[in-house]
Amino acid sequence: MALSEYERFLVRKPIYERSRNVKNRQSPTMTYMSNAQVRGVNCHVDFGWIYGIPEPDPSVPEHRHDNDEIVLYIGGDPENPEDLGGEIEYFIEGKSLVFSTSSALYIPGGLRHGPVVWQKFKKPHIEMTLMPGMGIIKDEWTKSAGASKGKVSKKDNNYERFLVRKPIYERAIGIKNRQSPTMTYISSAQVPEANYYIEFGWIYGIPEPNPPVTRHVHKNDEIILHFGGDPQDPEDLGGEIEIMVENEPLVFNTNTALFAPQGLTHCPVTWRKFSRPHIEMAITLGSGTR
Repeated sequence: MALSEYERFLVRKPIYERSRNVKNRQSPTMTYMSNAQVRGVNCHVDFGWIYGIPEPDPSVPEHRHDNDEIVLYIGGDPENPEDLGGEIEYFIEGKSLVFSTSSALYIPGGLRHGPVVWQKFKKPHIEMTLMPGMGIIKDEWTKSAGASKGKVSKKDNNYERFLVRKPIYERAIGIKNRQSPTMTYISSAQVPEANYYIEFGWIYGIPEPNPPVTRHVHKNDEIILHFGGDPQDPEDLGGEIEIMVENEPLVFNTNTALFAPQGLTHCPVTWRKFSRPHIEMAITLGSGTR
């Protein structure tokens, strides 16, 4: 059977490219979206599990990028999704921000950030980074931690506003076996400077109704991730899903990322099998609202 022409938008297997040789951390991390995987996407998405206090700690030094960066710390407990399972101290321009819940940081281009220090660890959780406008990893670390250059003035040093400690629960669809409403962690309602929208939620079983999401199209580019919640088998989704792109089905049972460029009709998403809880995440690029 011939592959769908839309297969080029679906990343079924990660690239392992960010190797830091750090104990208690998935290394290298899993890249699920980049120009190497989807030509012209110009967005880099990677994530990995934290299994304990990283060694060395900190393992991420102070640095900066020309482009915006979004960092998410996602707890691995589907029954208590806001609990991170640890305590992290994150520095922006030398200012300490400490959190112990699932959280998201929006870091405007030019701001120095890091180091990242794990103060406590209770259970495995995920660190995910998104680099909109940057599709090649070698470009991400070209700037050292020297003087900041960017759209944020150093005089405006309330960096707490870039940290989202608690999600907005705004999309109440009322679907059985799916976290509903889902958790919005980045939006212009939470961080006015952020021109992105990120929401996600846990899948606890075959959703009812199935499919829970109807066919639709967006004015902005979107990335849809489905990824498993097993830190010991991080590529395993924990189910089998069919997603329609235009009128063609794409079926997968491993972690995936789908790039849906603006104007591309996609969904519904139908669950065929379920074996363990996993996460569905939607990332809208270029818009801070859904």
